Amino acid sequence: MATEPMYDVELTEDPFSLKVIRKDTNAVIWDTSVGSFVFADQFLQISTLLPSSNFYGLGEHEHPSFRHNMNYKTWGSFARDQGPNGDANLYGVHPFYTCLEEDTNAHGVLLFNSNAMDFTLQPTPALTYRTIGGVLDFYMFFGPTPEMVVQQYTEAIGRPYMPPYWSLGFQLCRYGYNSLARAREVVEGMRKYNIPHDVQYGDIDYMDRQLDFTYDKEGVYNGLPDFVRELQSQGTHYIIILDPAISATEPTGTYPPYDIGTKEGVFITVTKDGVEKELLGKVWPDYPNITDIKEEIDCDKAENSWTCGIEHYRAPSVFPDFQNPKTQNWWINLTVDFHDEIPYDGLWIDMNEPANFVVGSIEGCDYTNKLESPPYKPKIWGPVLAEKTICMAANNYRTATEKTTHYNMHSLFGWSQSEPTLRATRMATGERSIVVTRSTFPGSGKYGGHWLGDNASVWPHVHKSIIGMLEFGLFGIPYIGADICGFFDNTTEPLCRRWMQLGAFYPYSRNHNGIAYRPQDPAAFGDQFALDSKAVLLVRYTLLPYLYTLFYYAHTEGSTVVRPVMHEFVKDSSTYGIDRQFLWGAALHISPVLDEGATTVDVYFPDCRWYDYYTGVERSTSDRGKTRTLDAPLNHIPLHVRGGYIIPTQTPDNSTVFSRLLPMGLIVALDDEYTASGSLFWDDGDSIDTIENGQYYLASYAATKNGVQSSTNSNHESVDSLVMDNILVYGLDNVNRVVYKNQDHTNWEFSSITKVLSITELNHPMTSQLRVTWE
Repeated sequence: MATEPMYDVELTEDPFSLKVIRKDTNAVIWDTSVGSFVFADQFLQISTLLPSSNFYGLGEHEHPSFRHNMNYKTWGSFARDQGPNGDANLYGVHPFYTCLEEDTNAHGVLLFNSNAMDFTLQPTPALTYRTIGGVLDFYMFFGPTPEMVVQQYTEAIGRPYMPPYWSLGFQLCRYGYNSLARAREVVEGMRKYNIPHDVQYGDIDYMDRQLDFTYDKEGVYNGLPDFVRELQSQGTHYIIILDPAISATEPTGTYPPYDIGTKEGVFITVTKDGVEKELLGKVWPDYPNITDIKEEIDCDKAENSWTCGIEHYRAPSVFPDFQNPKTQNWWINLTVDFHDEIPYDGLWIDMNEPANFVVGSIEGCDYTNKLESPPYKPKIWGPVLAEKTICMAANNYRTATEKTTHYNMHSLFGWSQSEPTLRATRMATGERSIVVTRSTFPGSGKYGGHWLGDNASVWPHVHKSIIGMLEFGLFGIPYIGADICGFFDNTTEPLCRRWMQLGAFYPYSRNHNGIAYRPQDPAAFGDQFALDSKAVLLVRYTLLPYLYTLFYYAHTEGSTVVRPVMHEFVKDSSTYGIDRQFLWGAALHISPVLDEGATTVDVYFPDCRWYDYYTGVERSTSDRGKTRTLDAPLNHIPLHVRGGYIIPTQTPDNSTVFSRLLPMGLIVALDDEYTASGSLFWDDGDSIDTIENGQYYLASYAATKNGVQSSTNSNHESVDSLVMDNILVYGLDNVNRVVYKNQDHTNWEFSSITKVLSITELNHPMTSQLRVTWE
């Protein structure tokens, strides 16, 4: 219990129930008297009344709205190799929710449990938990604002990771370039139009037969290391994919990942007839003699090519047990050594639920075992728990010295892989680097980011990506985004155009698609599409100093980056269900087009001053608290700056490697009192633990109707060569004079129509405090 709790707890012994009550308002946060409490072997159930139906979170699923439908809806939770699809349980597990109380205070609740479970939402409103293992270990966070709830939650599970600056740039990937030559063509297309391009990826087709820690050096990816170095010299970083499954069928002595791993005992095992042996499944690795097999068996001609490929092409594989310290060392050593072959900049870890293309193992599972066939199966997809993964009775390390079963550890697999992978890539690169993981659990955000999985090139997935981003912000994983333009299916030019506009404002901005589908990189649709994509990405790059600063506050305070409108305007009930527009932090309002054929978008403007980002023109006061229909032609995404805030900017370029050297700027958006404030965090963008080591620059900015000035909280050499060159001020009545360094500054303009003051050519050293006045 907290030393000065914000709550009281009331217990009733018979029948057992408890209430948790907020002290200052007497609001009942939890009340389990609504339903029976069951604590049995392999079945635990508890229900609670909720203070309102303004209920958010619980994941990972493809929810149709950010605010939950409470009409008797049940969601299952168990990590699964499953793309977004209806009410399926997806890759990660996050039993955390936030809820608004009737007086607009907010709280959050975490059930810290990794076993399979489900949640039933009821219109009372009420919530019922059912889990088939572990304990009912609840943590409650009392805010009282929604942002404070997330800050308190991330204080408990681990603050979000601070990404390197370059990882905020635009990223390009596909499964199925199928050759280095094709990858070069795509990069050349980006260069032709000078489209920002900070990261290029290698998916599993760069490997030799989809084997980890290899590349196809004798085939279509011959020359890959030189290509990576060439990209890096041009300002583009390179991230490679690694899957956890390791082939167990290579000739002895030819494949160190398996040879060393089996010697060290790093793989998950199963006990059969009293004998413990490695559990074998099938994932992506192919047999050593795959060429001969394909000549004999052409699965492309089979009735079910996928099933045929699993049976005849995919080799038996083993699964590392990342809770075993020996496994962590094995993984780190291999990953560091592989950097000597391919000088990657970051790692993308996929298939780590863990995914398995056969049910349980190549020998099946023992369904007489109650772990494989529990008396209650939560509402998760699949007829058995082991579908798409490994047997529940498999042996897993729980701690460094204790073992348990996969039944208990399954949903922790991706989480347990993330931390040693981050250690490995940092050791390999000597820099901050980055890890992007598919499977997550509370605390995963401490080690990297996440993408929303194998979506499809369909219009509904554009909207649902916003919901997913907002939810992962609650879950403490702010480095989040969806595959821009869709992974499965052939995209269309109109869909991809609108998705590129939205994706320019994903924190993790990556265009990625699947094998054999039409190309969808920004240069694939012709000149106009390429130029429009470039234009919206240059807006992103202009705003990257602000985005990076938001990540600083996420890392140090636990704040959200992509933010629900409700978080900033919790007194306005009209914001509670908004999930078609969102904020970057508190200051930037983003309203994408999400519907096919639309050239307008309905935008709700909460009660404050709002300025068009592109022109600085203020919205009418009559728009406050109203929904307005805005024009959104094909090349336009509406953006608005909130009054009362200062946004740091920088002249953009086609890579952050180059843009970081260019002049900085400010957008000053005045509120009703003609004041504004903001901040800028800056470091070298690459080094490890710059914040913890005090190796950073942090400036605060404050403006009134008469001027703007800065104060430096922490100075650092990373800004030595930078200058503040331009300032835009929105919302002034009139300006006749601008003064800088006690002298009239001549490079300024004020529009009596737009009410925008534009100050240029300041050339002000970032190492000095700024003071500019006007009258």
